[in-house]
Amino acid sequence: MIKAQAGILASLPEQGRYVFFTLAGASTDLQDSLRKLQANVDGQQVVVGLGLQVLQQLDRKLPLMREFPPLKGPEFAVPSTPYALCLWLRGDQRGELITLTARLATLLAPAFKLDHVVDAFVHQRSDNGHGRDLTGYEDGTENPEEDEAVAAGIAAEQGAGLDGCSYWALQQWEHDYSAFESMSTTQQDHAVGRRRSDNEELDDAPESAHVKRTAQESFEPEAFVVRRSMPWWSVSPQGSDRSGLMFSAFGCSFDAFEAQMRRMLGIDDGISDGLFRFSRPLTGCYFWCPPLSGGKLDLTALGLQA
Repeated sequence: MIKAQAGILASLPEQGRYVFFTLAGASTDLQDSLRKLQANVDGQQVVVGLGLQVLQQLDRKLPLMREFPPLKGPEFAVPSTPYALCLWLRGDQRGELITLTARLATLLAPAFKLDHVVDAFVHQRSDNGHGRDLTGYEDGTENPEEDEAVAAGIAAEQGAGLDGCSYWALQQWEHDYSAFESMSTTQQDHAVGRRRSDNEELDDAPESAHVKRTAQESFEPEAFVVRRSMPWWSVSPQGSDRSGLMFSAFGCSFDAFEAQMRRMLGIDDGISDGLFRFSRPLTGCYFWCPPLSGGKLDLTALGLQA
């Protein structure tokens, strides 16, 4: 029986919300809020990710949990932007998620303070269930499925309170559409490593192609993660559209994600991923997604009983 939060392995919802919180209260408030969270989420409509700050305030350590590292290659860098808590809300109706956000923010106060929200959605879902990035390329190709997804995305043999957990890497990438549209169709396909028209992988793609940079089976050890990314959109204070991809990867540790990120940046060989030509990460966060026990979050690893 899989003890993981069901939303991690489920197919993408039509609508999503990433709700980020910072710490605002005392340790006793934090324990109370976590118990309320435990009693009010099921891991399906709301996937819960706890940041390292929560563990530190509770004076708890988990062997594989750490903060997102700021990484820098010869041309590009990725930021580290830690948060105490992220709730991935999943559903079909945007209004339902807005109402749920307000209810959860009230529930979690005063220990947690709502910092910001990123609204997301599925774009042009294909017959295989995958959606497309806003650049038009299919997202999620060669994602592990079924038993392979469980092995890649869910921790096992770590002990009580940890088996069934997941380690969640989350980045908000913003696209530069002017840069993207200035590229020829061939240049766009070579940046990704696939033809946008039919999603076929290109044999003649350059070494900088995203597909080649992140081919999960090409790492030693293999670097498989379960991707659950969704396009996002917002309006800037100046009134202009901003959008891109919420890159979301669940793993049995953070090692596979970091291996891919280091290669994308060209840290070892100096070759930068083609995606950086038209997109950049605004954020970088790591979260621990607790397992379930009896239909509720299992927080025994944090010293909290159901």
